Amino acid sequence: MIDVRSPAEFAEDHIPGAINLPVLSNEEHAIVGTIYKQESPFKARKIGGALVAKNTARHLEETLSEMEGSWRPLIYCWRGGQRSGFFSRFLQEVGWRAETVSGGYQTFRKLVHRILYDDPLDLKVVLLDGFTGTAKTSLLDVLYGDGTQTLDLEGLSNHRGSLLGELEGGQPSQKAFETLLATKITTLNREHPLLLEAESSKIGQINIPPRLWELMRAAPRIEITAPLKERAEYLVHAYKDILDDPERMAEKLQPLRQFRGHEIVDNWESLLAADDRIALVSSLMSEHYDPSYARSRNNNAGSTIKVIDAPSLADRALKDIAAEIRQALKSPELLRHLR
Repeated sequence: MIDVRSPAEFAEDHIPGAINLPVLSNEEHAIVGTIYKQESPFKARKIGGALVAKNTARHLEETLSEMEGSWRPLIYCWRGGQRSGFFSRFLQEVGWRAETVSGGYQTFRKLVHRILYDDPLDLKVVLLDGFTGTAKTSLLDVLYGDGTQTLDLEGLSNHRGSLLGELEGGQPSQKAFETLLATKITTLNREHPLLLEAESSKIGQINIPPRLWELMRAAPRIEITAPLKERAEYLVHAYKDILDDPERMAEKLQPLRQFRGHEIVDNWESLLAADDRIALVSSLMSEHYDPSYARSRNNNAGSTIKVIDAPSLADRALKDIAAEIRQALKSPELLRHLR
C-alpha cells in the first residue's frame, strides 16, 4: 500500500502498513495549494502536474526499480484522487496492476472515527489501579505475554502518563493514536475481559476518546498496593532516562511550584542536585503524585473488586502478582460486574 501524500500528511497519520512515496514534498504541496486558492486552479494543476511527474519518475528510478511485473500496489492520497490517480495511471502504463483507494485516506479515517466515536464499544473493561510506581505498566506487559487480553494506552500514546512521562520520539498525533487504538480494538475478543491501566482522560497531549473513557470511569478495578520504598525503587529504574538528565528534570519540576509551593520544589531540586534519586522519587510521590491520584479516584464510578498487596515489585515478584490478577479476572464477583 502506497501513500502518495506529502511527508507531513503521512506523519500525522496513515493507513497501517502503508509506505510513503510522496508525489509532492511538503514545500511543493504548500506552494501548489496556495496557487490553487489565491491564483487559479488551472495554474495550480499545471505546476503541480509537472512536480508530480518529476517525483513519480524519481520513485520509479529508486524505490520501485526492483519491483517485478506481478506486483500489485494499492495507492491512496487525501481524498480527491488526483495525486493517487496520476501515480496509479503511471504505474499501470509501466505494466503493474495498480489500483486506488476510493475516497483516499478520508475513507479510512471515517472508519476509524466510526469505531471509536459512533459504534457502541462493547468491551468488558477492567482497570488495573494503584498509586504511581506500583508497576502497573510492567504488569500489563507480563500479563500480555501470558495471553491475557490487555490494552496499553500509554504504549500507544508513547507517554508514561505523568508530568515526567515524556518518552524518546515524542507522542503521535491524535489521529495516529486513534488509528493505533481502533486497529487494536478490532482484534479484541468482546467476550473476554479487557485489562487497561487506570489513566486520566488525557495521556500527555493525547485525549482518550469519550466512549472508551466512559467505560473506563465505570469499570471495576483491581488495585495494586506496595510500600513506598518498593515503589521508589521501581520508579528510579522506570524513569532512569529523565533522572539521568538533571536539567530536563529540573525544568519539568518548575510548573509544580504553583501547586506545591516553592519550599517543596526547592527541596526536590536539592535532592536532584545531590543525585539522591530514591529520596527525590519518594518525596515526589508522597508530596505530589499520591495526593493527585487520590483526588482523581473520587471522580470515578467503578468499584474495587480486588486489592493485591505487593511486598516487592522486583522482576521476579511481578509474575506472582500477575498470577493473582489473572485469578481476579476469573472471579465470580468480577464477572457479575461485567454482565
